[in-house]
Amino acid sequence: MTEEQLQIRDLARDFAEGELRPHAEEWDREAHFPREIIQKLGELGFLGMLLPEEYDGLGLDTSTYLMALEEIARGDASVAVAMSVHNSLPTQMILAHGSEEQKERWLKPMARGEMLGGFALSEADAGSDAAALAAQARKVDGGWILNGTKAWITNGGFGDVMVCMCRTDTPENRRGAKGIGAFIVPTNTEGYVVGKKEDKMGQRASETVGIAFQEMFVPDAQLLGDPSMGFIYALQGLDGGRLGIAALATGIAQSALEHSLRYADERRQFGTAIREFQGMQFKLADMATRIEAGRSLVQRAAQAKDAGEKVSRLSSMAKLFASEGAMYVTTQAVQVFGGYGYVKEYPVERLFRDAKVTEIYEGASEIQRTVIARELYR
Repeated sequence: MTEEQLQIRDLARDFAEGELRPHAEEWDREAHFPREIIQKLGELGFLGMLLPEEYDGLGLDTSTYLMALEEIARGDASVAVAMSVHNSLPTQMILAHGSEEQKERWLKPMARGEMLGGFALSEADAGSDAAALAAQARKVDGGWILNGTKAWITNGGFGDVMVCMCRTDTPENRRGAKGIGAFIVPTNTEGYVVGKKEDKMGQRASETVGIAFQEMFVPDAQLLGDPSMGFIYALQGLDGGRLGIAALATGIAQSALEHSLRYADERRQFGTAIREFQGMQFKLADMATRIEAGRSLVQRAAQAKDAGEKVSRLSSMAKLFASEGAMYVTTQAVQVFGGYGYVKEYPVERLFRDAKVTEIYEGASEIQRTVIARELYR
């Protein structure tokens, strides 16, 4: 790592240790973290890491961003997923496909943490088959009228601006994936309705809601790029988004390993620390090895992305391996703690719950395996 990367990693680590980890249990219990955390992330530059300096970002490479994201996830995965979605999807989609006016209007406040971004693609009947979405955009003078619903939206009510995918084709002339547009929608837009906040198993402090568009007018100036290419833009964004989730999962797993190492050194049975038993040593060794392998795969994919290579296969591999690795590591961490691992007084119970969703959101493990296999044949 360069000196700059080390400084950024240490800054993220200090923030996670001082501002996140001490409160993670409370935020999990209350299913909420304070908005001030987003403001602090913005002040430190963590919400504009991949944006050029001309838009008030830091202009950093993907590897450095993912290093910082892993450290934030070590402190609290709920804060990390808000940071990941913001950095990987709405900001990058606007940067890649927005007009200069759109970049000036939206990216600068997003980089500074004045606006938190989100991404609305999934629907109740269009999860893994996201191209089957039904939310409809109807062209009118000066803009579009949006109607429909979205499900499982991170930052959907807590955030300030969403990039939303809706059909721009007509019911009489459906064009599949080529009939979907992407729209930049402030969450205070009339007709933007926040639905039920989901009561989740893990990452509880991260807000996940359903949203509805009810005759919501969006001006032409907030259409992102080509009105028929929104789904393609979303897929391109998800390549980066999956790397974010892979780094987040690695951070969860790293935290679980650190707690396990300390506990195995302190806990004594049969007159000795349990870390002296071969069965425990094998368990800890396997946990550490999976984390290191996942981290290396994340960095391999990040380097390919920064080099301009197509990264669908590598990002899916990283997301698949790191998320399943996090589930393995946190399961073993609960086992290391024994009965204590099963109670909320100890942190590995929360980390176990936080890890599970990394195998599901931004493309379930089954979808990642499908993407990888298709890319192998290409």
